[in-house]
Amino acid sequence: MTILDEPRTRRADEQEPGDRPATRADQRSSRRARTSLPARERMSRQYQQKPETKRNLATIRRSDVFKILGAFAAAVATATWLFTQVMPLEGELGFVALSYVLFLGFYTVLISFDDSRVAVKDRLSTVFAHSIAILLILALAVVVFFTFARGAEALVHWNFFVQDFSNAGPLDPLDVGGIFHAAVGTLIMISIALVISIPLGILCAVFLSEIPGRFSSFVRTIVEAMTALPSIVAGLFIYATVIVFLGFDRSGFAAALAITVMMLPIIIRAADVVLRLVPGNLKEASLALGAGQWRTVWHVVLPTTRSGLTTAIILGTARGIGETSPVLLTAGYTTYLSLNPFSGPMVSLPLATFNLVKSPEPSQIARGFGAAAVLMLLVLVLFLVARVIGGRGPGQLTRRQQQARLAQSRSDAARFEALDRANLVETSGYAGMGFQKTGAAAAGKGQSA
Repeated sequence: MTILDEPRTRRADEQEPGDRPATRADQRSSRRARTSLPARERMSRQYQQKPETKRNLATIRRSDVFKILGAFAAAVATATWLFTQVMPLEGELGFVALSYVLFLGFYTVLISFDDSRVAVKDRLSTVFAHSIAILLILALAVVVFFTFARGAEALVHWNFFVQDFSNAGPLDPLDVGGIFHAAVGTLIMISIALVISIPLGILCAVFLSEIPGRFSSFVRTIVEAMTALPSIVAGLFIYATVIVFLGFDRSGFAAALAITVMMLPIIIRAADVVLRLVPGNLKEASLALGAGQWRTVWHVVLPTTRSGLTTAIILGTARGIGETSPVLLTAGYTTYLSLNPFSGPMVSLPLATFNLVKSPEPSQIARGFGAAAVLMLLVLVLFLVARVIGGRGPGQLTRRQQQARLAQSRSDAARFEALDRANLVETSGYAGMGFQKTGAAAAGKGQSA
């Protein structure tokens, strides 16, 4: 803290004859602060000497690559030294975890030499987020590769896709029998479940988003609670109500009902979130033009959220198509092809995989992994079809829709022009002035005459 010497205002008895008397403004100026903050002055000089430079976050510098590689090499070397020379540690998982922690530490030290604290936090969080993404992609790749590798022995045989297990036993070779009956059963069950869950799910989501109130809040709470419902509970519910209480047999329809119970909360919750993202000015514009609430929902809200609703349906399908325990309780198991979902047991691909991998025979295990691989391919095909159907954004029309829209516009223009020619007639009293009146007015004049 420094002291600033400032002139003092003289008193009245100290003033010389030629000086003017001191005013209140002079007294107030003499009382101003006489101290200054060295820290603030030092910070201002620092900012003046080293201005902040703008960093480019879109490109990767060569120094960043060298720092990442150097930190990775140092982390692996340090972890190897600790595992082999210093501490009695062992195991691949522990080695990877320790190497990753050391990598983050070394990388933080390296980037702290050139960047500020804010830049260090930003780069460290970026590396952590990319590491999590790489880990998830690696886990997915390992699962897919392992499944196809274990099922490759069965996938190379054509009969595996076009035959059932009616004539194949556990000891038969892989060129006998297949999972055609399980694939057909999966498609039948998921089709019935989608037919039931899509209308109910979207209607419930529209109700939750368009009609707020206490009852809608209660329904939303129930839906959120049902998203974490165990699949075995859904299977037991359908088994107790449909099979035991109502007296129906185990069938594909009962399994489809159990799958529907699992899919409905996912579709409703995701669709509700998507519908609430529709801008309010779109709804207000539709209502201002005279459209009702139902017409606004049908022609404005649903077309705007078509892509999001497709995603909600995909999430529900992914939840239902891989269920095993509800199908086991409600549909049973069979090795024959069944096309009637209302009579007799029916098997799905997840249930067939579950039963096949339990066998100690290598051929059955290969068939089980082959069925899992076919299930993944089937899900991929269904997702691609759903994206093609509903992946377009709002306002994006196909060529056929554009042609239909153009033809409708031309028809409307011709109809309006014909109405104008029919309704507008030239009046006799104002013919010279060029005024016209409608046909209804002319008819009224003729009747009065």
